[in-house]
Amino acid sequence: MTSSEHPGGATNDRLPASVYRRRRLFVLLGVLAIIAIIALVIWKPGSSSGRSTDVSAATSTPVPSAAATDAAEPEATPTPTPAETGVNEDGTCKPSAVKVEALTDASAYAAGVNPQLSLSVTNTGTQPCRLNVGTSQQVFTITSGTDQYWTSTDCQKDPADAEVDLEPGKTVTSSTPITWDRTRSSAESCDGERDQAPAGGASYHLKTSVAGVESTTSKQFILN
Repeated sequence: MTSSEHPGGATNDRLPASVYRRRRLFVLLGVLAIIAIIALVIWKPGSSSGRSTDVSAATSTPVPSAAATDAAEPEATPTPTPAETGVNEDGTCKPSAVKVEALTDASAYAAGVNPQLSLSVTNTGTQPCRLNVGTSQQVFTITSGTDQYWTSTDCQKDPADAEVDLEPGKTVTSSTPITWDRTRSSAESCDGERDQAPAGGASYHLKTSVAGVESTTSKQFILN
């Protein structure tokens, strides 16, 4: 029996030691490669390694600031109140929305010519309103200096109401003028004689009021 044979006729197939070392090296390299792949999956290159991400830096769309958001919101338009529109709750005109102006048919009158007095009313508000402009609400007053000479209500007959709807900016004028007979009036002298007002270039001022709203300025005229 030769030295290469084992008992029972088996042949000795044992490989050289260098072959086994190479096999172990290949196995070790394979294990290291698997560990490296697992590490790359768990730890992604370029990540913040557990640090919190800045939203404004991470997103490509800028986050609007609070000031920008507020500026984008439309401003609410306030609803006008009755006080601002010049209309009372019942639809009548507020005094603040009524402009009254005294009018005469001339600025100077020759001897014997009686002045014709009238007035105009304007709605200065922003909404239509209703106003009583009848003779029951009209007052004409004529003065000279500090002396009051004549008032239309001293001997007024048959005063009447006349409600009109005034559009914003609309002006209405009394249709029938009142004649001043150049006398000094009083409630006690309606049926008697009255003193004549001075003439010869005397200056007089007419003021009017409607529904308690007085004209802001007077109308000056001359009696010759």
